[in-house]
Amino acid sequence: MSDTSTYKSLMALSAALALTLFGAGASLASDAHDHDRARQALEAGEILPLRTILERVERDHPGQIMEVELERKDTGWIYEVKLLKTGGVLVKLKINARNGTVLGSKEKGPR
Repeated sequence: MSDTSTYKSLMALSAALALTLFGAGASLASDAHDHDRARQALEAGEILPLRTILERVERDHPGQIMEVELERKDTGWIYEVKLLKTGGVLVKLKINARNGTVLGSKEKGPR
């Protein structure tokens, strides 16, 4: 490999690494901000603790919890919980974060 092609390869690798790290840093900063917003909402009594929500989901909707998101909507805070039921059915629940009421659900996969 010539010095020029080695230099170009190293520069390309360095640029790709820098972009990856920059993107990861932005994502981590966003995650920290989201965590702070969720903590503040919990402390203000705007949302139920995640543990409470998960206990209700596990009791009423058997399956393996795969993902949980907390989002702020115009109507208030919403927990979105994805769980995998026996047989491969993926269920997405939208839950009112203030009182734990299931607002809706969608299923995908084999039945």
